[in-house]
Amino acid sequence: MELKEKIYWQTTTEMPSDEILQELPARADVVVIGGGIPGLAAAYELARLGTRVVVFEKNTIGWGASSRNGGMALTGLKLDARTVEARYGSDLTHQLFEDAVASVKTLENIIKREKIECDFQYTGHLLLANKPSHYEAMQREAEWLALHFKHETRLVPKNDLSSEIGSQVYQGGLVDEGSAGLNPARYVAGLAKAAVQAGAKLCARAPVNKIEPKPGGFQLKTDRGEVFASQVLVTSGGYTSTATPKLQRLIIPIGSYIIATECLPDELAHQLSPHNRMIFDYKHYLNYFRLSADNRMIFGGRAAFFPETDLTIRESARILRQEMIHVYPQLKDVNIEYAWGGTLDFSFDLMPHAGLMDGIAYALGFAGHGVALGTHLGTCIAKAILEGKVNELPYAKYAFPGAPLGLYNGNPWFLPLIGAWHRLLDLVQ
Repeated sequence: MELKEKIYWQTTTEMPSDEILQELPARADVVVIGGGIPGLAAAYELARLGTRVVVFEKNTIGWGASSRNGGMALTGLKLDARTVEARYGSDLTHQLFEDAVASVKTLENIIKREKIECDFQYTGHLLLANKPSHYEAMQREAEWLALHFKHETRLVPKNDLSSEIGSQVYQGGLVDEGSAGLNPARYVAGLAKAAVQAGAKLCARAPVNKIEPKPGGFQLKTDRGEVFASQVLVTSGGYTSTATPKLQRLIIPIGSYIIATECLPDELAHQLSPHNRMIFDYKHYLNYFRLSADNRMIFGGRAAFFPETDLTIRESARILRQEMIHVYPQLKDVNIEYAWGGTLDFSFDLMPHAGLMDGIAYALGFAGHGVALGTHLGTCIAKAILEGKVNELPYAKYAFPGAPLGLYNGNPWFLPLIGAWHRLLDLVQ
């Protein structure tokens, strides 16, 4: 069967088209830059609160990582809670962790309120240990979460792991029942529709080229014209551009790639993932995988660190198929039907960030946790903008670091070095 270099999720729904999007107004209360999950969640909330809001998207609405990810709505942050507490102290870590756990509920509430059919389901997630040392770290993390945050997880030793995954290559795991799965393209399309119905104006094919401070706000120049806005919110993730050069220098665009198999028989699908968890491993160069609603194995990872091109997608599909068969030898004769890539937004400290820079609000750096946390933070920063409390958000209370010595201007020349470093860490840790 021929491999399609296209996004499987987007074949399951009708994505927002240019034709149904709003015309450009002359003025707005808030302009949101970025038509993905965080931007649409913010626009939806702002519109519900009676704000005149416009979303500018360089491509089509939902075009980027928001409709290309693995569809995992995860509790927690990219970094483990013990590391976050060592950096920022107990009080702030509690705020961040409670916020991250609450993000899944925020997501669920929007889906239920707007009746978005996106296969949302609480499945829990399964973190897998590639080495015995990883499992020891999971034990410490589980104890820490229970003691300090009253958040219960469940350790699964190697001998019992067959109850969670049909693979023999891991050394144990940790289950968190609070995470969920969904179809991200259906969700982002439904969120866009809900934002429009609430009164938001969505403008596709409208890259923002320049933002000029003006009395009482900002003048934004786009390929589709100009708009004056009292406030601007940047949620453009890994596609953050020279329109906000200071923010662009704080975000690293990292490529992430996914393959999808043909539909699997029910018996085989159940063997691979008995509880249909959102699954990912402990490596720096990690793999993440899950079953879709129609029993496809969705298998992704950092097969290449560079953002997607035709070449990187094809090469990544080859690498990911090898990784998938290593994890699941049962799939060696299964056809791969889809392969695609997307670009994630990583900060240099691997933390999400929100705040104000030169008077412009931002929510960036989700590092692969943008489905739930992007929804939640988009919602929270919308309210904070209206209340004048953006800098009171927990994500604004720690530094937003750039590259050492300032050796980064938005062009990620160092990605091959990062990739090599992470591969080395996977060997020695």
